[in-house]
Amino acid sequence: MKVLFVTGKLAEPLLRETLAGMDAPFEREVAVMGISVAALMTTDWIGRFLKAPGDADLVLLPGHTQGEIEPLAERLHTRVEKGPKDLRQIPEHFGMAAVRADYGAFDVRILAEINNAPGRPLPEILGLARRFADSGADVIDVGCTKGRPFPELRAVVQALRAEGHRVSVDSFDAAEIRTAVSAGAELVLSVNSANLEVARGLDATVVAIPDFGDGLDSLDRSIATLEGWGVGYLVDPVLEPIGFGMAESLNRYYEVRRRHPQAEILMGIANLTELTEADTTGITALLLGYCQELGIRWVLTTEEIPWARGAVRETDIARRLMHYAVAKKSLPKHVDGRLLTVKDPRASLYSEAQLRAMQAQITDRDYRIFSDGERLHVFNAERFVSGTDIAEIFAQLDVEEPSHAFYLGRELTKARLALQLGKSYRQEGELQWGYLTAPDADESHASPGSPRAQRQQDDRQRAARRRRKAR
Repeated sequence: MKVLFVTGKLAEPLLRETLAGMDAPFEREVAVMGISVAALMTTDWIGRFLKAPGDADLVLLPGHTQGEIEPLAERLHTRVEKGPKDLRQIPEHFGMAAVRADYGAFDVRILAEINNAPGRPLPEILGLARRFADSGADVIDVGCTKGRPFPELRAVVQALRAEGHRVSVDSFDAAEIRTAVSAGAELVLSVNSANLEVARGLDATVVAIPDFGDGLDSLDRSIATLEGWGVGYLVDPVLEPIGFGMAESLNRYYEVRRRHPQAEILMGIANLTELTEADTTGITALLLGYCQELGIRWVLTTEEIPWARGAVRETDIARRLMHYAVAKKSLPKHVDGRLLTVKDPRASLYSEAQLRAMQAQITDRDYRIFSDGERLHVFNAERFVSGTDIAEIFAQLDVEEPSHAFYLGRELTKARLALQLGKSYRQEGELQWGYLTAPDADESHASPGSPRAQRQQDDRQRAARRRRKAR
């Protein structure tokens, strides 16, 4: 395969350096367009000025390129793609191509619990159910509250079913269980010897747990009874919070799998994500890895406490990542970085020497902002300012025009945050927060005061002058 890389004059040296360091099984060629900043190119403009790519199988455009690629591909008679917005991620971009084609499968199902459902109005319950389903939940779990009447339970289950949700009920009360199942709930959490009789003849699958204060032998007895009745069941040895037997409870899951090789097992991962004051992404990833290796195909999670918001989405990402890792016998890294929210997988940094070389090529007064991991660097054709205090940096930039000052202040604040967290900073781009990252704004709409906005204004003025001359 042969790839033609399209770039601008300023980025050419770094692009060639990046490509030289790649161990890639394809031929490479670079097309340098007659423009300094590659991010200002459009696909229409490239179509007018890019020579036919000859025998290239792929034309890779800078990630910032504006416009649709299909018309350009038709004009060039070859495949066209937009690459990463940071050209130093090109090796990773190509390394991920094979993974992307074979990624996304899963075999773990997610129950998303709506806690304390009796205390919530129906519109709130339906709203939460929609959000959980959109985040990847397969079943909506209606969480009842012990000792609190729930006269609306039937109506709640029926309303959830009417919207197309699969429903489970989280209750130990026999009356609530029968009500929910008769209304359409297909799964019951939970039963043991204390309420096992409710499962006889029940038109639903039940989740069997150990007797309270007892071990796995009690669970084995319940399983044997359910099998004798012909009742479908899942097994939940119960994951305990840290400090209350978490390590031993993980061992119970392992022992249940040994005793019951074919059993369907459920793990309530919320007992760690909700009850551990730590970012949930890592906890969820680790538990889903454990589940994938042990053949646990059902997990229950929730988003009740503020730091667990997003846990359903995180579980959906984790089940795909861990399925890929176990199925391919490959480490769960450099495959899907969406669970890295605070820390970047790799910071894209420039050395001061690289930035000085870049400054030598520019002729305008537009400020560029970069980070080398230790300091921020701001420069244009006339000055080069470095430091970590954005107030001191700004004071040296001699900027008075309000919109440009606002723009630089915003970008410097963002760059400083990236510096503090060891994240990559890209001028006018969003910081990366994993699956929480907001999409970049439409790059055809430039921020007021930005270099792009100034160039767009200059283009409009030149176009207006040409129209006046034509008249």
